[in-house]
Amino acid sequence: MKNKILRQFGNKVKQLREKKGWSQEELARRAGLHRTYIGSIERSERNISLINIEKIAKALEVKIEFLIK
Repeated sequence: MKNKILRQFGNKVKQLREKKGWSQEELARRAGLHRTYIGSIERSERNISLINIEKIAKALEVKIEFLIK
């Protein structure tokens, strides 16, 4: 069973990305990360670092807190 916070985080990232009409590749480009890494986050396969959480939050133009609520 996947950790609840990983699922919530991945779902929130995917929801915000889709709301902007971005592909995983576009979000990855804006965040300075790899597309497959974004996919693995959205599938709750990664225990993401704080540094990468900050990169994703900046790319999505939201506060970090919004991604983990």
